[in-house]
Amino acid sequence: MAIYALGDKVPSIHPDAYVHPDATVIGAVTIGAESSVWPQAVLRGDYGRIEVGERTSIQDGTVLHCTQFHATVIGSDCVIGHNAHVEGATVGDGCLIASGSVVLNGSVVGDGAVVGAGAVVSFNGVVPPRAMALGVPARVREGHEVPEDMTKGIVELYVGNARAYRHGLRRLD
Repeated sequence: MAIYALGDKVPSIHPDAYVHPDATVIGAVTIGAESSVWPQAVLRGDYGRIEVGERTSIQDGTVLHCTQFHATVIGSDCVIGHNAHVEGATVGDGCLIASGSVVLNGSVVGDGAVVGAGAVVSFNGVVPPRAMALGVPARVREGHEVPEDMTKGIVELYVGNARAYRHGLRRLD
């Protein structure tokens, strides 16, 4: 695994979390129990801190970064989709940040909310709890409430995937 301290900033990874060998974790990064970080994901806690809650999957190619002014905080039971970019933002519990989406500095995504694939939540954006934000720039879809526990099945799938990879992944070259 590519896990690096940067000066006195040292990652803290729960023993029950899974970090794929091809992911990169640098600096002030905390990863909670049963969370997973998948290939080519980069979590770079150099200017500030990154916190990932429990049972959250940070999928392939995702970039989590922070700024000196804004930490990146991802709640528990979240799915951060393939190639997403979250920087200096707060994402509540049970959220889906879909593939290819961007959530920028100072933004807050409320519990149970969805940021749709390819959407861009601009600086200091707000996605209310259980709302769906779509488009560029992202706009909340009025009159739509995300079902409670929408990410539950995906979260359970990735907790299981992490267990399978921890015990069954083997490099062949």
